[in-house]
Amino acid sequence: MARTKQTARKSTTPFVYNQLATKVARKSAKTTPSHIKTRIKKPHRYRPGTVALREIRRYQKSTELLIRKLPFQRLVREIAQDYKHELRFQCAAISALQEACEAYLIGLFEDTNLCAIHAKRVTIMPKDIQLARRIRGEKF
Repeated sequence: MARTKQTARKSTTPFVYNQLATKVARKSAKTTPSHIKTRIKKPHRYRPGTVALREIRRYQKSTELLIRKLPFQRLVREIAQDYKHELRFQCAAISALQEACEAYLIGLFEDTNLCAIHAKRVTIMPKDIQLARRIRGEKF
């Protein structure tokens, strides 16, 4: 038997909203006439994946750094403490480190995504990152 993908079905939950509307109507029955029914408006939700694709396009267009500067700087200083105490960094040095780190991470996530797609998945998992690093020849 051939494999088929399961498709999402639209859920039918207007009953819950009608229930809420009737509760509100009962509470406000003293102030409004009984022949006027109130209905709670459903909150707008985008379909799954729409917002994610929008964010992907937004971040691919932009060139700004995605990791916040101060937390990254604290991390660099903490790691540097293991090698030498009272080590000083120029601002440009930390910026260069951050650029290099983000470029490395972006490349790793691209390779990880390819590993997940190869496994016929759309969700990346730790084993995809491990496989990508192993193919690249990096140590664990």
